[in-house]
Amino acid sequence: MSMHFTVSELTRNLFHSLGLDHGRTPRPLSPEESLLLECYLAGQIPESAWSDYVFETPDLARHAEARRLSH
Repeated sequence: MSMHFTVSELTRNLFHSLGLDHGRTPRPLSPEESLLLECYLAGQIPESAWSDYVFETPDLARHAEARRLSH
């Protein structure tokens, strides 16, 4: 099995893991991502699964944090 990453993916993951990407405005979520966020905020998705989603799509964490801060 081989794994392939682009430089931009590796850079994005590095910035995300270091917490340096919080200043960016999150992009709008797709309808599926919005539903996922709503389910997470309602407590229907465990933290372990949420961590996997956030690793793949860091904007989900930004949207969740923004929602928590606004309420």
